[in-house]
Amino acid sequence: MAETSNFIKTIMENDLKAGRVSKIVTRFPPEPNAYLHIGHVRAIMTDFDLADFYGGTTNLRFDDTNPTKEGEEFVQGIQDDIAWLGYKPEHVCFGSDYFDETYKRCILLIKKGLAYVDDQSAEEISATRGTLTEGGKDSPWRNRTIEENLDLFTRMKNGEFKDGEKVLRAKIDMKSPNINMRDPVLYRILHVSHQHTKDKWCIYPMYDIAHPLQDSIEGVTHSLCTIEFENHRPLYDWCIRECEMPHVSHQIEFGKLSITHVIMSKRYFKLMIEKGVASGFDDPRLPTLRGLRRRGYTPEALKTFVADTGLSRINSETPYEKLDYFLMEDLKLKTNRYNAVIHPLKVVITNYPEGQIEYMDVPNNVENETLGSHKIPFGREVYIEKADFIETMPNRKWKRLAKDVEVRLMHAYFIKCNEVIKDKNGEIIELRCTYDPATKSGSGFEGRKPNGNIHFVEASTAISAEFRLFGPLLQDETPENKDLPFEEKLNPNSLIKVMGYVEPTLKDAPIESKYQFVRNGYYCVDTDSSPAKLVFNRICELKSSFKF
Repeated sequence: MAETSNFIKTIMENDLKAGRVSKIVTRFPPEPNAYLHIGHVRAIMTDFDLADFYGGTTNLRFDDTNPTKEGEEFVQGIQDDIAWLGYKPEHVCFGSDYFDETYKRCILLIKKGLAYVDDQSAEEISATRGTLTEGGKDSPWRNRTIEENLDLFTRMKNGEFKDGEKVLRAKIDMKSPNINMRDPVLYRILHVSHQHTKDKWCIYPMYDIAHPLQDSIEGVTHSLCTIEFENHRPLYDWCIRECEMPHVSHQIEFGKLSITHVIMSKRYFKLMIEKGVASGFDDPRLPTLRGLRRRGYTPEALKTFVADTGLSRINSETPYEKLDYFLMEDLKLKTNRYNAVIHPLKVVITNYPEGQIEYMDVPNNVENETLGSHKIPFGREVYIEKADFIETMPNRKWKRLAKDVEVRLMHAYFIKCNEVIKDKNGEIIELRCTYDPATKSGSGFEGRKPNGNIHFVEASTAISAEFRLFGPLLQDETPENKDLPFEEKLNPNSLIKVMGYVEPTLKDAPIESKYQFVRNGYYCVDTDSSPAKLVFNRICELKSSFKF
């Protein structure tokens, strides 16, 4: 992203050239009340990559000003996710590190006549704030004396009042066309123990005062945030100016990135977990970074995908299929290619010697010789994909196995289906075939041409495995389901579990290792996997439907 021109890069270049800043300093300020998701990747890249491009630094600062929703679990998880993406912050800070300084600066505002303690409830404040076309109404407590406000604010800090009984508000302009400037709340009372400051405080600053002051204290030059904070920028500037902060930080907004079929809402993540739709924040169907990592997405693919979407001040949407395209581009030369049969159909090669197993040397990746090779077994009984057989060949375009039709088993021999075995319901359960020993792969055989080339797994050495096949969490938006409740828009086929087989090379496959299963797609070893039961997540199929 830093190598491509964008409006923030232009601003930074101009600020450096004009001497307005000597070094770029940014910060990524997540609230530790949930795990990061794919939408955060744009913000992380923008902060870290642009600062790094100009030799600057980026802080990770946890916005821990709301102790009712935050926890150490998310603090550690967010740090892990950022490290997984390949970034290392200059400093790891907490908003709570600056509670003392923020309190002192609000005392300054009171002394300047620019803040007051209000006894109105949250509902009353909201009702008197006005609308986009009508100004707000002054609080009856707006004109308290400086002495009275200092006394009340001190007593708020000392815990003399109940939650919601009083707040500290900025005294700006209740008629301002910008509703955010109509005496915003700066502090509220919360008798809740904080994960870091414990019970030292029972008042906590609001984001609109905490954010600019923390940026200034850390020397942030360019405070980058998403476009919904654009109308908060006058308040950001007011807080820095009127709190007489020694360093002036500047807020710059950019557009959010949304992705088709992807939910990027902490509230919905929690709802799906509570209702048992998702197994946790690392459910591979969720777009959390933990979920994407568990499913098998790589940080390189995520960053390439986000960089390709560009950066502007306008919110944008991009198709989910584009992410799969960049993932395949990243994995195709990195991953070993093995055989796996997802929907198995047994094949008995009747003229192959019973008990005999032979091994074929197979390249790990035909496009990358440096990955070496491995051996796959072949014997009298093998499994093929059910979809690779049809009883009666429909037309010449069918290039797989059919009754009385010959195909090659990849890296092995030609086989011909002679007999189809069915159960009492008419379902095909087994094929009886013969093979031609003269057609061994690599033998130089140039006789008849097979009707296709299909993969297999030798039955006696095959390892049983569970395959988890994922689809979008949300169904396509249609006029029929547009107004349905969120729960009814969920795709009932977002997870399908099937049992199949993999070749024995994969018996000790480590967690998170990624492979291309020949003709089936890219797969990753799930965290549920064990030597007793291998579990593979399908990351994506082999062909992307996305077209540039």
